[in-house]
Amino acid sequence: MRILLDTHTFLWLVEGDSVQLSERVQQLVQDEGTVAILSIASLWELAIKSSIGKLALSLPFAEYVQRYILDAETEILPILTAHTVAVSRLSFHHRDPFDRVLIAQSLVENIPIISRDEVFDDYAVQRVW
Repeated sequence: MRILLDTHTFLWLVEGDSVQLSERVQQLVQDEGTVAILSIASLWELAIKSSIGKLALSLPFAEYVQRYILDAETEILPILTAHTVAVSRLSFHHRDPFDRVLIAQSLVENIPIISRDEVFDDYAVQRVW
């Protein structure tokens, strides 16, 4: 099963903050049949927030990317033209531009998104938490 990780879910997974994750999510990501995917939008969000001091990562950003993205062979979902078209059609239940991209990617790729954000439920995505 392929799953798309919301940015906060990815952070909690790689930082080992299992207290923040539901039991269902922990079981899902530990399942050998699960392929966890990170959107390039999440990586972009991490870069921006860490560079402006809004997010403290456990490592400098470049090292974080090396360890948790490149070395871990994390599957990255690029932003495709179809995703941008889907964003343009979304209603404005959610105003966060990064989350709107994730919602669009989840819809276009037809993969569930792993997120605690209940506003995602206002869209036709399959949110797992």
